[in-house]
Amino acid sequence: MSTKWGFGLDIPTSAAPGADPVADARRAEELGFDFVSASDHPSTEHPSMETWTMLSWIAAATSRIGVATRVLGVPYRNPAMVAKMAETLDRLSGGRLVLGLGGGYSDAEFRAFGMRVPTARDKVDGLEEAVRITRGLWSEPAFTFRGRLHHTSEAHLEPKPARRIPIWLGTFGPRALELTGRLADGWIPSLGFAPPEQAKAMRDRVLAAARDAGRDPAEITCAYNVGVRIGERAGDDPALLSGPPDAVVERLLGFTALGFTTFNFMPAGPGADEQVERLAREVLPELRRAVPA
Repeated sequence: MSTKWGFGLDIPTSAAPGADPVADARRAEELGFDFVSASDHPSTEHPSMETWTMLSWIAAATSRIGVATRVLGVPYRNPAMVAKMAETLDRLSGGRLVLGLGGGYSDAEFRAFGMRVPTARDKVDGLEEAVRITRGLWSEPAFTFRGRLHHTSEAHLEPKPARRIPIWLGTFGPRALELTGRLADGWIPSLGFAPPEQAKAMRDRVLAAARDAGRDPAEITCAYNVGVRIGERAGDDPALLSGPPDAVVERLLGFTALGFTTFNFMPAGPGADEQVERLAREVLPELRRAVPA
């Protein structure tokens, strides 16, 4: 999978007046992006949409472009039910889902919705159990799983997925990175949490864990979640890739040298529509010319 190059676009979950995620996704499809994605923060002070519902609506209104959860917080939803939801969305969309999962970022969001706040260990263990439950339900009849945090009992999930739905994990700590290498189809860190000077060592940990588990590391897609701002000058925010198009392309090609073959772009600042257009017309063609098909 890692030899396949892909370029995605963040679709904000904003529900502010004038927000139109379906129109944004349709435009991304027209402009040639390979997938759209959305983050998962159910409790915010700003009007927002629930991620899964929004992406389902997008999938129904598009025909080619992939849809990715970036990433669903496992503690928010029962893992077995998410497995069922994922099979249905993938089937109805014609095989366009990437199921991105994470341990859950904001403890404040758990408290706000009356959920138990998981420990750091719980977040990683729960993520592992969710992946095992999901894969088990997708492949085995009457699936029983007894985990420390989650379980199933002779659970049936029919129909089974028509294909292997990719599971990408947004992980950063050592245990979570090793989990990614053992079980996941992809790794999707964010530039702000995994800067280039750290990302290589983190990726090496993922791939080493894959080898230790008897897997081919080349099967793991390494995707970089990157905030980007195209403009006259580069800014000084290390978590944001900014500057003229040629400079942005050069930085992205540098990230490919770290092993990233897929990028998810988050246009930053005002003029988001213009940013998306410039990404599609001035950055993506150069990247596609520079990297293997």
